[in-house]
Amino acid sequence: MERALTHKSRVYQKNAEAPSDNEQLEFLGDAILGFLASEALVARHPDYPEGRLSKMKAHLVSASHLHQVAARFKLGDHLLLGRGEEMSGGREKKALLANALEALIAALYLDAGVEAARHFIVRHILGDDDPLDEGLEGTDYKSSLQEVAQSRKLPQPRYLTIEERGPEHAKTFLVEVRVGREWISRAEGLSKKSAGQRAAQQLLQQLADAGEFSPPSA
Repeated sequence: MERALTHKSRVYQKNAEAPSDNEQLEFLGDAILGFLASEALVARHPDYPEGRLSKMKAHLVSASHLHQVAARFKLGDHLLLGRGEEMSGGREKKALLANALEALIAALYLDAGVEAARHFIVRHILGDDDPLDEGLEGTDYKSSLQEVAQSRKLPQPRYLTIEERGPEHAKTFLVEVRVGREWISRAEGLSKKSAGQRAAQQLLQQLADAGEFSPPSA
């Protein structure tokens, strides 16, 4: 694991003859991540076309997303850097942290096998939410529904998880939202959060169709 956390600047500083930084592990980790992320996406979405799966995979393996995952683990605190990289803020650099995470995936694969790497990627890289799949990225329909209910003097929305099904790595949730007794909607998602967002989106459309409020223009 130490090699996975060793940046090339540390090696150059030591004037080491043999390469012992994390660049080769990064190369291997990138390939492992791509394969296992693709495998998990196909398992979760067997009916999706290739183009949609490719878009989701591109998000998951992007430097921006990997940087967020690395930040949650505070990976920067454990990096072995050269003095120059340390002074220039290397512990917080997006590309450096994303590369180190890929190197760690490779080290996990080499030390513990593909199943350990698969578990890590499914749990921490994919996680429970699929914002690209749900089509809800950047939109908070639950907050919008709450505001509409308040403005129309309706009861506040109540959410209930009706059903959970599927294997642990690819669960589907059915969530119901109610506004009083009259307004009800149910929706599925890959997490309770995304299912609730979709249910709220559908109920907002019901309210709009009934003339309870006017949705914003597209």
